[in-house]
Amino acid sequence: MSFGPLEIILIIAVIALIFGAKKLPELGKGLGQGIKEFKRETHHKDVVTDVPSRPLDPVTATPVTPVSDPVSERR
Repeated sequence: MSFGPLEIILIIAVIALIFGAKKLPELGKGLGQGIKEFKRETHHKDVVTDVPSRPLDPVTATPVTPVSDPVSERR
């Protein structure tokens, strides 16, 4: 599906009628900033590091602190 020059002009005219001539620059600026931010976020490379997993309490879903074994005295 491709648009010819007549269809593009018709779409621009309808948008101008809907939003008005004064709002078009603001609309274009917002669209441009949105595209710029989208490109920046998609090309941004985050380094993902492995994080050791911790057991969770099945009832509260909070991390469970490991219980250490009591130290026995040696004689």
